This record gives sequence, structure tokens and C-alpha cells, in this order.
Amino acid sequence: MARLTEDAKGVYVIAVTPFTDDGALDLGSIDSMVDFYEGAGVTGLTVLGQLGEAPKLTAEESRTVVERVLKRLDGRLPVVVGVSAPGLAPMRELAEAVMGEGAAGVMVAPPWTVKTDDQAFAFYQSVGEALGETPFVLQDYPLTTNVTIAPKVIERIFNEVQNCVMLKHEDWPGLSKITALRAASDSGAMRRISILCGNGGLFLPEEMGRGADGAMTGFCYPEMMVGVVAAYAAGNPDRAHEIFDAYLPLARYEQQQGIGLASRKYVLAKRGVIKSATLRKPGAKLSALDIADVERLLARQAIRLKEIGA
Repeated sequence: MARLTEDAKGVYVIAVTPFTDDGALDLGSIDSMVDFYEGAGVTGLTVLGQLGEAPKLTAEESRTVVERVLKRLDGRLPVVVGVSAPGLAPMRELAEAVMGEGAAGVMVAPPWTVKTDDQAFAFYQSVGEALGETPFVLQDYPLTTNVTIAPKVIERIFNEVQNCVMLKHEDWPGLSKITALRAASDSGAMRRISILCGNGGLFLPEEMGRGADGAMTGFCYPEMMVGVVAAYAAGNPDRAHEIFDAYLPLARYEQQQGIGLASRKYVLAKRGVIKSATLRKPGAKLSALDIADVERLLARQAIRLKEIGA
């Protein structure tokens, strides 16, 4: 598999981690999930992300998930693997293992101990050195990490850390950050890098309009992200917004803390993508009223999609 580069674009869907009802890894559902994402038209997959419940997996389970995904894809799509860790040694160890299995690159979020601009730069400089030739994604997700990285610092990182090839943009609000980074690359102040956006695709049309290259996030209907990105690539932002608007109520519901991932897994199980909607403990569980909310949203979404021919 070719390695991740600054030219990456499209939809790298954040994959869930399927579990059985008793919380064990469900390897069969990993296979069906991979088939589903590939059939939905995604460009690549990202595994062991925050919403992939990576912190709940053992080191051995993490490698098992990656190996299973890579084996099922057999090189047809690139795979990015989250390797964030408190220290550089376990990060490097996991990165070397997954790259040896055929991953295209890895993703690294900053630890909460990063507080200043100089610390942010020094951390990613150290990551670049530790990972050697492995290309990596800078995950900028202040809402979770509590680490804010200013555009000027990101410019410096990308100019001086050559194996950092992509920004996973999840700042919120963050449209001005995309604008600033694209202005910097257009002026020659920094090299142009890939920007893929997160936050469940909640701002994807606007992010594409600001110069993003696509999405790296999860949603129970990856077809939405694929459709939006394709419409922008075809020069049709109005169609992109029309597609996005049809899915927005459900995407909004998924953004709730706690039950958001539970609702995503509920819909994926309902669609036959995975066998069980179980989150590994500790994890939220939908109430009967929550399920009724989701079912109502699904019914209304189906009506709207038929109306717009999507």
C-alpha cells in the first residue's frame, strides 16, 4: 500500500470497533464493516480513533483490529491508524507494527500536558523524529485534548517536520484556521498539506468551501460525507449542501456527548453493518426514548433523501 502524502483527499472514515454483546471483539463484524465502508465509496479508513473506542482496547486487541482491517482490505484502500500515547516509545512501537502490516500512515494527538506554542512544536518535532520515515497526521482536536494549536504553530510544524503530512482539523469553531492555513500555503509561507476534517462532518460543506480536502470522521451514513466531498469536487456546492442538509438532523444527534457513539452503533447495527450496537464498558446505552428519537430521525431522513434523489 502506498504511504500517506500531502496530496491525500476524499473521505477517510473513522471506523467503529465492533464488540459482541458481552464486550468481546467481534472479528466477523470488522469484516462486514470494512465491506460496508468500501461499498459506500470512502477513500480510506482510520482505525483506533477516539470514537473507535481505542482507549478501551488492550495493546494486543489494538493490533488485532488493525491486522483484521488490513487483511480484509488487501491493499484496496489506505488505512490510517491512531497511535497516540503518553510516551514516544509505545507510540513508535505501535506505529512500526502497523506500518509493517501495511498501514498507510498513523495519527497522533497531543497530550494534555502541552500548554504553550513552543511545547506544541517541540512535541510534534519529537514525534517526527521518533516515527522516522512513517508519515503521520496531526490530530488537532482541542475539544477532547484541551490543547489549542494556533495556525502559526501548525505552519511551523509542517515546515520543519517533513513526515507530518496531514492535519486532521477538529477545532470548533475552526473555519478561520482552515482559511489561515490555506492562505499560508498559497503565499508560500508553508508547504501545502492535506486537511481532512472531523467533528462528525457537522461543518463539512463550509470546511470544503474554505479549502479542506475532505473528511476524516465517523457518521452512521458515510454516504453523506462521500456525497458532499464529491459534489464539491465536481464544482457543485449547492448539491453538496442539499445532500448535507438531508442528513443534518441525525448528524447533529450523533454529536451528543455520551450517547452519540451509542446512536451511531445503533444505526450501523440496524443497517446490518455490525451485529451488535454494544459499546465496551464504561459506555452509554440508549434508552427507549433515545431509540424513538433516532427512529423518527431515520424516517424523516428517508423521506428527504427520496425528495432530493440522493
